[in-house]
Amino acid sequence: MTHPHLHLPTHLRRTQRTRRVFLADLGKGALAAFAVPIFAACSSDDDPTSTSTPEDTRDATMTPSASATEAGASGTATASATPSEAAAADTGTWARANLGFVSAYVLLRAGEAAIVDTGVEGSEGDIETTLAALGARWEDVGHVIATHSHFDHAGSLTAVLEAASGATGYCGAGDVGAIAAPRELVTVGNGDTVFGLQVIETPGHTPGHISLLDAATATLLTGDALNGSDGGVIGPNAQFTPDMATAIASVGILAGYEYETIYFGHGEPVLAGGAAAVAALAAQLG
Repeated sequence: MTHPHLHLPTHLRRTQRTRRVFLADLGKGALAAFAVPIFAACSSDDDPTSTSTPEDTRDATMTPSASATEAGASGTATASATPSEAAAADTGTWARANLGFVSAYVLLRAGEAAIVDTGVEGSEGDIETTLAALGARWEDVGHVIATHSHFDHAGSLTAVLEAASGATGYCGAGDVGAIAAPRELVTVGNGDTVFGLQVIETPGHTPGHISLLDAATATLLTGDALNGSDGGVIGPNAQFTPDMATAIASVGILAGYEYETIYFGHGEPVLAGGAAAVAALAAQLG
């Protein structure tokens, strides 16, 4: 199914959306609250029996590329952005919603936001906090993308789409029948681009699993096609992957792209050398 909004310029689709300079209305206090290093441990096991999401493991972590507008002690921001800040706003900034044993991600670019995965049911509050860390609100969200149908990735999709009432929802064609949503989802696959994110079909973990490549920030989002472990990359979890042969082939597909940062559904992000790590894993899995 081809959706007319997939390649339509944002300004034609969302002319009523208020644009913001990244973090323009956040003071130093708010930035300190959310821009923290990625240290919290996160299980790489996609365990449907796990319900533990301790509050102290949840955060909204910005990538090292995030560039905040300096604010005074009163919390008011400077009136104009430097060239580097303007470039960061055009390129986009990613933030992680650490939901305990799984993560969702938010991209803010030129005042509009996209959400990738939504965690388990009840995660919409943490995602809203992550939006706020970027200086965005639900009305700024134009796109909500599910990498696959599992409950820990699409569990809050209905709540998120209801809160972001102007957003379009997307998923891989092979998973659309297994995902509950309040309105029709646009199915995407190889060759599609959503908000500058290149869709890569990576089946195996589920039939319609997709990964996303953001060339502008050299970032790959893998859902459960890959996992993070001990600062590195491991393959999909065999316990929850019905077609491991296809899933291993998908690792090889991801090894064919260029990126530095990798964001996983489970495990800590890899912030540099991501493509080389995946190429080494693909060679190992052979």
